[in-house]
Amino acid sequence: MFGGQRRLIEGLHAQVDVQQATARATYLTLQANIVNAVIARAGYRAQIDATRQQIELAAEEVRLTQVRVDAATAPLEQKVTQSNDLLAMLGGVTPGELSLAQLSLPSQLPVSLPATLIEQRPDIGAAEALLHLASVNIGVATASMLPSITLCGGYSANANANTTTSLLAAAGREWSAGADMAVPLFQGGTLWYRRRAAIDTYAQARAQYRQTLLSALAQVADALGALGHDAAALRAQGVSREAAQDALHLVQINYEAGRNTYQDVLSANAQYQQALINELQVLTLRYQDTVALYVALGGGWSQQVP
Repeated sequence: MFGGQRRLIEGLHAQVDVQQATARATYLTLQANIVNAVIARAGYRAQIDATRQQIELAAEEVRLTQVRVDAATAPLEQKVTQSNDLLAMLGGVTPGELSLAQLSLPSQLPVSLPATLIEQRPDIGAAEALLHLASVNIGVATASMLPSITLCGGYSANANANTTTSLLAAAGREWSAGADMAVPLFQGGTLWYRRRAAIDTYAQARAQYRQTLLSALAQVADALGALGHDAAALRAQGVSREAAQDALHLVQINYEAGRNTYQDVLSANAQYQQALINELQVLTLRYQDTVALYVALGGGWSQQVP
């Protein structure tokens, strides 16, 4: 009579509404979880495909890098083989391996040199000897145009003397003296033209001697200039290599601390290796230019004993 049952039934209806709403919420959550799982699975699958593609690209990059490395090192290996063959041919024996670390420059490389040092060059000595020979030939050609006088003399002792007294006696000795003279006649100008040719040959030898001197001075100047340039380039490359080495060390520290990736380490290491290669190339060139100066001076920059 006071509505208790009616309110109880109303409460039961409310509980039904709660369960229905809970069921719908649960079903909605289930739907969302299923869709999210589908999306996540599709996303993971797409990322896997992309990652595999990235790995394939990285592998292709590694392959191309290996091809470039092989292409870069193959000519160097060939040059090493050719250098070994050349050394074996020049020295007559197969030389041992030698690294740049085992080489050293002279303690003091000159920046200027007296011009008299080039006198020890073999080509200058040969040119000077040829000039001397050409001068001598002028004298020979000139003398052949003049009368030739030959002086002769003789002495004989008694061949039948059998005692020292008879051997030393004036009657047992004979003296003779004479002179011959030959005068060139009717040569038709041959001797004159031979002398003229000798004079022209001397002029040619003098010009060649002068050219040899100028070429020697130019070679020495070029070698000194190259050494100065090499020294400056080597200092610059050394600074670049040290900077790349410091950068690599810093990147390695940051990588260990988690602030850099391994790719950063690889990139910094590649830059350091390139800087090292550049420095080695300049160092090799400086060694070769030092040898060029040694040769240009005919055996060194100190006065050598002939």
